[in-house]
Amino acid sequence: MIASRMSNIDSSGIRKVFDLAQKMKSPVNLSIGQPDFDVPGEIKEEAIKSINEGANKYTLTQGIPELRNVLMDRLKKDREVAAEDIMVTSGVSGALTLAIMALVDNEDEVIIPDPAFVIYKHMVNFCGGKSVFVDTYPDFKLSAERIEPHITKKTKIIVINSPANPTGVMNTPHELKDIAELAKKHNLLVISDEIYHDYDYNNEFESIGKYYNKTLILDGFSKSFAMTGWRLGYAAGPEAIIKEMIKLQQYTFVCAPSFSQYAVFRSWGFDLSKYIADYRKKRDMMYEGLKDKFRIIKPEGAFYFFPQVPWGTDEEFVMAAIKNNLLIIPGSVFSERHTHFRISYAATEETIEKGIKILNDLA
Repeated sequence: MIASRMSNIDSSGIRKVFDLAQKMKSPVNLSIGQPDFDVPGEIKEEAIKSINEGANKYTLTQGIPELRNVLMDRLKKDREVAAEDIMVTSGVSGALTLAIMALVDNEDEVIIPDPAFVIYKHMVNFCGGKSVFVDTYPDFKLSAERIEPHITKKTKIIVINSPANPTGVMNTPHELKDIAELAKKHNLLVISDEIYHDYDYNNEFESIGKYYNKTLILDGFSKSFAMTGWRLGYAAGPEAIIKEMIKLQQYTFVCAPSFSQYAVFRSWGFDLSKYIADYRKKRDMMYEGLKDKFRIIKPEGAFYFFPQVPWGTDEEFVMAAIKNNLLIIPGSVFSERHTHFRISYAATEETIEKGIKILNDLA
């Protein structure tokens, strides 16, 4: 009864850990990739107001014009990206799903960094494409030099995620320029997942869309405003691609949640600086706590670390952590290797302190 294409994807290892967490009593949870603060009150009030005022029906498939206009303006002013068109989506995962479905044919090759967020390879495989992994160990930097040997006549897309999940590593402007030149040379599309752009601790974030107009930018508000359940993202880039994604959205998601769109538009300009400062402090706290016993790269953004396991495989080390009531994610969920694990410091300082102690005791 099940379609054969379903055999090309597996249940996310992250979801398996989430399911496990439900069965544990008060685990020290450093696995979840969502902020530990709630949606800011001002934005919640705007959502409630929107609901009470009747913003509960379908919107335009591509999103409300007011939000799309401010998003286009923000891209132009803040990132120097002149996108041809934009649409509002049901989260960045929704945007990526639409993009891959609209772009990837059988046997098309999509270049993906290793390690990388789990959805990339699974959606490519689901659509009949081929995921081509670029090994970025040990520094987790995706560079033109590393990408170029993997380009073939079948290559269609390069996926970039900066700041990155699961490593927190960011591309420098120089690296982005080099990748842009390489993509231009081979006439490739770049999909740039920029969902963590606000979590930029050195104020160095740039979009590759600034350097290359054949870029599809995916972004949203789940991480910035802690509204992971509100499902609000967007895609901006070449008009021909956005047009096809809008067509697909008509028959799948229909539109992004209406109240979310109005709430974010009405809260435009909300100051996130105190939240970013808090996460910078948590990053430093975790780095200082683990650097003496683990091989670990200090991230420039997002809210993850990707340390090397001190012994055994990633699964063996993670199981030992779970037996000690600590939830972390095996690195092989994100990678072709079994050598690392992911920690999220989107947690309270008390939880981080407990996690650091357990990990150091296990090392």
